[in-house]
Amino acid sequence: MGAAVGDVDDIDFDDLTSPRLTEVQRQILEFTEARRVDFDIDAMLAEAIERAGVGADLDDTDGFGDRLSAHVAAIEADDGLTQLARSSLRQRVVRLLRNRLSLTDLLKRYPEIESIAIEKPLIVVGMPRSGTTHLVNLLAADPRRRALPYWESQEPIPARGEGPGVCGIDPRYARAKAEHDALMASAPVVAAMHDRFPEAIEEEVELLDLDLAGYVLEWHARVPDWRDYYLGLDQTRHYAYMKKVLQALTFLRGPRTWILKSPQHCEQLGPLMATFPDATVAFTHRDPVAVVQSAVTMMAYSDRLRRTSIDPDWLLDYWSDRVHRLLSACVRDRDLVPAERSIDIGFHDLNGNEIPLLERLYERGEVELTPQVRACFRRYLDGNPRGKHGRIRYDLRRHFGITADELRGRFGFYFERFDVRPE
Repeated sequence: MGAAVGDVDDIDFDDLTSPRLTEVQRQILEFTEARRVDFDIDAMLAEAIERAGVGADLDDTDGFGDRLSAHVAAIEADDGLTQLARSSLRQRVVRLLRNRLSLTDLLKRYPEIESIAIEKPLIVVGMPRSGTTHLVNLLAADPRRRALPYWESQEPIPARGEGPGVCGIDPRYARAKAEHDALMASAPVVAAMHDRFPEAIEEEVELLDLDLAGYVLEWHARVPDWRDYYLGLDQTRHYAYMKKVLQALTFLRGPRTWILKSPQHCEQLGPLMATFPDATVAFTHRDPVAVVQSAVTMMAYSDRLRRTSIDPDWLLDYWSDRVHRLLSACVRDRDLVPAERSIDIGFHDLNGNEIPLLERLYERGEVELTPQVRACFRRYLDGNPRGKHGRIRYDLRRHFGITADELRGRFGFYFERFDVRPE
């Protein structure tokens, strides 16, 4: 399995940077490496049009075609990807194009969608492994609110004419479940890192990527050119596009009171608040060592199937810099979010202390926390203890040649600004 697993609470990677592939993993790579994957934009667009069942209107009024070319060029520049990874990324581009085509068509047919209000969203902002996933899934237990499940994040807009079959199951859900089942068969330890099962609450930055304007590609390939391109974009207009997708989802399935979350918001607080000026924001904070070590470990584990070789030094350099950029922007712009509509949550305050934190958050958002909703929160907490899928045993020195203290020393500015405790 690529990890030494004792009981459920102990997952220790003993082959992280020199992986021993399972027989299933070897067979997958042997099969997929036999044919090179092509990223011809015209061919991908034609495939997306066929899947969408609509016209070829991509709504290219703000340079979408240029962003598509930059996106594809960044992928092509990464010459260390396996054909399996290239195939996955090509499918992702086609999926994004199909979703965008379907959205454009939907808005033409129902222009009233763009007048739907997205009212007083609760937004979770924080780095991966800082409690954001736990918190947003907990908030989603409030039945009065709308959240974005993973299956819907991948295909937010149904293709024309596609709906639940005789079994009543949405084909978009079925596809997401099939992909998750395949992932669990090829890389089962993923569940302990970040289990994206179909019902899990996902980041709306996936919706932003219908506009090809998010940072998500950085998690799939080594694309510093895309990082620089993304950082140069005017995110206010792209966040406005993301809101348009939320309006469409509200039109299709309601309600209009959303729960949102993404690490990307850390460096886009200005565009975030310009788009959702009445939002209430919960910032989560954790020792950056925990964030970086989780990110690089997850990436290294995934790279056994995604890349022809694993470079732990590159991963450490890139992701410690990337986390530094995100947290620097958060420190710089934190006060753009009004104090009366936000709270800061230290990771050490999350475990077992969630209800008082939710009371504060709901008070700031002027939302009643009813006994019924409290009961929903309690049921979620009781059914989802931390580490239910197993816990990763991290070893920065063994795998990445750096100690926790050495890495932590790069983030003194963050400890000075927020209540963050070394771990």
